[in-house]
Amino acid sequence: MWSLILLPLLAFLIGVIAAMLGIGGGVFLVPSLILLPWYALDPATASGTSLAAIVFISLSSTFRYRKQKRIDYLLGFAFATTTIPGAFFGSYVKSIVETWILGLIFAFFLIFVSIRMFIGKRGEESKGGDSANKRGKKKRRIIDSYGKIFTYSVNLWAVPLLGFAGGFSSGLLGIGGGSVLVPAMNMVLGIPIHVAVATSMFIMIFTSTSGTLTNIWLNQIRFDYALLLAIGMIFGAQFGAHYAAKVSARNLRRIFATVLLIASIRMILKFTYIMP
Repeated sequence: MWSLILLPLLAFLIGVIAAMLGIGGGVFLVPSLILLPWYALDPATASGTSLAAIVFISLSSTFRYRKQKRIDYLLGFAFATTTIPGAFFGSYVKSIVETWILGLIFAFFLIFVSIRMFIGKRGEESKGGDSANKRGKKKRRIIDSYGKIFTYSVNLWAVPLLGFAGGFSSGLLGIGGGSVLVPAMNMVLGIPIHVAVATSMFIMIFTSTSGTLTNIWLNQIRFDYALLLAIGMIFGAQFGAHYAAKVSARNLRRIFATVLLIASIRMILKFTYIMP
């Protein structure tokens, strides 16, 4: 019973972190559901359960970021057109991949994310700058509720490919896709990090929902776990999104990067049968 009580508390903490960083939280949630002995889900069910809970964190975060006026809806809908089929495809691939392979894929993905969190720069300014007149770019301008102006330009040619990659990783690994979308939007498309985080959470509504529908069909969701996780994530996301613009995430990212690295190494040992 106490293990079920722990789920909403765990989800609350993950929700705070996820909303602040613009990720769905699956990079923390899936390893927890796999490695904690009182849950010990197989990777496919853990990722499916995680993705179902991410539907709620994306809705909750988007509600808060909508009030902050930091969501680029046009870009979000453009991404959604390819993240949705990507999520369906990723969820299907997950159903035909052996458990140990999926576990190793996710472990190495965690290593990548942890390295990015260690060395990644979350700059406030767009690299696109004033180059909107360049071929293939569209100029965007957003004024948030704090009066801050974000001006940037987007490489439209890259949106479909990046959107599909984010959706595929979401469906395959049970994450929201933000771990791919946020750095892609910031570093590849030149979108300011605060806009990228908010827009990523909006995109996740479509990505996580489409992936969850596929997981329901594949019977790869623990609905009791997903419901308890959703409760914690809804409130955690509100808190995280509210303070995203006020609290620096630098030290937090490094702490969580360490946790992710430890979790990924533990998963590699588990699925290569070096450790039980």
